[in-house]
Amino acid sequence: MEEMIFASEQGRVIPKEDKIFGINNRAKAMIAEEGKEKVVNATIGALLDDDGELIVLSSVNDVFKNLSPKEFAEYAPISGTAEFKAAVIKDALRTYEAKGFVEASVTPGGTGAIRNTVANYSDRGDSVLAADWYWSPYGTIASEQGRKVETFAFFNEERKFNAADLKKRAEEILKKQQRLVIILNTPAHNPTGYSLTTEDWTGVKKVLESLPDEKKITLLVDVAYIDFAGDEDEYRSFLPVLEEMPENVLTLISHSLSKAYTLYGMRCGALICIAKTEETAEEFKRVCEFSSRASWSNCPRAPQTILARIYSDPELKAKVFDERKGYREMLLRRGKAFEKAAAECGLEMVPFDAGFFASIPCSNPDKVSARLEKEGIFLVPLAKGLRVSIASVSEQVCCMLPSRILAAMKAEE
Repeated sequence: MEEMIFASEQGRVIPKEDKIFGINNRAKAMIAEEGKEKVVNATIGALLDDDGELIVLSSVNDVFKNLSPKEFAEYAPISGTAEFKAAVIKDALRTYEAKGFVEASVTPGGTGAIRNTVANYSDRGDSVLAADWYWSPYGTIASEQGRKVETFAFFNEERKFNAADLKKRAEEILKKQQRLVIILNTPAHNPTGYSLTTEDWTGVKKVLESLPDEKKITLLVDVAYIDFAGDEDEYRSFLPVLEEMPENVLTLISHSLSKAYTLYGMRCGALICIAKTEETAEEFKRVCEFSSRASWSNCPRAPQTILARIYSDPELKAKVFDERKGYREMLLRRGKAFEKAAAECGLEMVPFDAGFFASIPCSNPDKVSARLEKEGIFLVPLAKGLRVSIASVSEQVCCMLPSRILAAMKAEE
């Protein structure tokens, strides 16, 4: 008898398990069987120490341990507490003072911010545009809501940001639909570690200025890794460009507390709007609250309280930022070690700047990944190559991995 399927797929492709978490589970199983000294788990999107243990900022942990029951158990407002929204805008923008109308809505991590952007600023059946190297849940989020992700070539033949292909693909899509969400993940892009330069942002602005002004464009900048890219103010130097976009472009920022405050499991982030008019900002608040209520409703209060407290105490804020700086420098050393080792052995990398991940172009990523798994090395195969989490392995492992990856690639040629 044929198995009865009750769930309605609604045109979605629903896998048996999440690809990244599935690989991570296999790595954990091998660690349990053979010991962690025989396994390299470079799949995890979290910062681990050299022994493979999760790094949690002690300064943030101290705030969490001192919360009163009311500060973590009471329902938070759907759009977030007032103190949190004020703090998260400061956290995202830092020293930059926006000229437009800025609003924030709390979300369960950056994922929730992306979800609410797709839900409210695209139509069912629409395509969302992202780089051809992209975080795979973008596709899952789009599919779940009856949209799909189309891509532009992230880099041109000179290995520079490909503004020309962004323009070409945006124009093609806008011939078929009235609005377009464009997602740019920068700085410290997941999965490549690339950060858009000032020149790149000028190119993005020119592209958006060239698009038909009767079309509605939403530019979502996913900055999940911004505070681990380098100097926190320097890597926010692109923010003024967001306010120079044409009148038909709405700029949004997807901000996350997961990486910057090591609050991965507390699921807290924000979608931030920099609008040109008060009416647009008010509309943003209304549609985000509606979508949040219809999906997760309220977000956890505890992380909202933690961020608000950090921003209300200059001494505590300085302590958190200083502790994070030390771990950021450790991560940057790992990234540079991986990049150096790759250059020395002749392994090609996608252009890399900073962040949790680096990527390797590869014509048969699934086969190479499977071969490496047999050797106890777990990476994430993507459509165009392999993703390596330099956040989850030591500097020593970063020095060793490129030659092992290259050997596996040659074996599968």
